[in-house]
Amino acid sequence: MSANRKGDRRERELVNALDGAGFAVMRAPASGAATERELPDVLAGDGETFYAIEAKSSAGDPIYLTGEEVEALLFFARNFGAKARIAVRFDREDWYFFHPGDLYTTDAGSYRVKKEKALGDGTDFPEFVGDTEKVTLDEVGTGGTATEDGPDPETEERRGILEAVRDGHMPVEDALDVL
Repeated sequence: MSANRKGDRRERELVNALDGAGFAVMRAPASGAATERELPDVLAGDGETFYAIEAKSSAGDPIYLTGEEVEALLFFARNFGAKARIAVRFDREDWYFFHPGDLYTTDAGSYRVKKEKALGDGTDFPEFVGDTEKVTLDEVGTGGTATEDGPDPETEERRGILEAVRDGHMPVEDALDVL
């Protein structure tokens, strides 16, 4: 099977999975080289959050994206009012999602995702669609609440705001207003 056909099949698989999770979703027609306009592979939204997604898959080798692909995704997402995400899928694994800023940048300006990075640091499909939420060891250790020796609520609120910016859930301007 050619790489393009396999990529198309994987994109359709992602569209169907997002649809099954309750998202309004479409595979961008003529994404890639078929148009002069740079379009993401998938657009998805659940009425509250909207995503512009560049989808890549691999049999096991690292996945690379050009700097131009990522810049085009970020430009489109910003102008469309969506969150830019890179979706990666390695054979016999599920989809994992990243904000482009969380990817490794090579000396040549490309972006790379290794399978180990996807499995260890990526947002898995259930978390991406809101079915589950990651819990850190720190949260488990404190039961999710501050102790007498722990940080004060104001510090925790600031941390939450900064994490929302890092994760792409809140624009920097909004965070500055809140802080």
